[in-house]
Amino acid sequence: MSGGRAARLLDLVEILRRHRRPVAGVALAGELGVSLRTLYRDVAVLQGQGVPVEGTAGLGFVLRPGLTLPPLMFDEDEIDALVLGLRLVARRLPDTLGSGAAGALAKIEAVLPAKRSPDAVQLFADGASAQDHACLAAIREAIRAEEALTLRYTDGKGEGSERIVWPILVGFFDAAELLAAWCEMRGDFRHFRLDRIAGAYRAGHRMGRRHRVLLSEWRLMREAEAAGC
Repeated sequence: MSGGRAARLLDLVEILRRHRRPVAGVALAGELGVSLRTLYRDVAVLQGQGVPVEGTAGLGFVLRPGLTLPPLMFDEDEIDALVLGLRLVARRLPDTLGSGAAGALAKIEAVLPAKRSPDAVQLFADGASAQDHACLAAIREAIRAEEALTLRYTDGKGEGSERIVWPILVGFFDAAELLAAWCEMRGDFRHFRLDRIAGAYRAGHRMGRRHRVLLSEWRLMREAEAAGC
């Protein structure tokens, strides 16, 4: 079996884990980016390997209990913390981080006994959903690639500017979401509200320092500010 197909089969299992009711073959094929015929072949392969996928072409497919995976060695407090945090991320963030949190919850649920499953965790994660900022995906990609970003930004006075920054992290708060970055124009760390970023584009060059170095320097700066230095 090719590596590409093996990865796709794992993706199919993960998609089915997220759903407790049958999922139409068309929907599964669309999410995997394959034809309906390929999807049916993949389902047959999983069934042949003993994965408990049930259903038919007309009714949809569902993953029944019985898929054996290595147990997660979490105690009850650790499970509570994980589930609460993942629920909060899934609720607040509208992009791939939110769907990633939902997928992680499904994985946890699949390997825990019923009495310790996420449904048994009596904790509730609330809070307003974060805005669907178009720039968030570009910021995350730039951080991973350690590349500089060009921002089109409007400050609190309504004045617009364009600047090149080295993105460090994004913070999510009830009042706003903020990007912490090194600003080439200011030669210092700055914080930018995501709802004031009109555009974020790769600047075409890498950050002037490694991301881990920038993160360490930013944390030292925050500690100094907190200490009143």
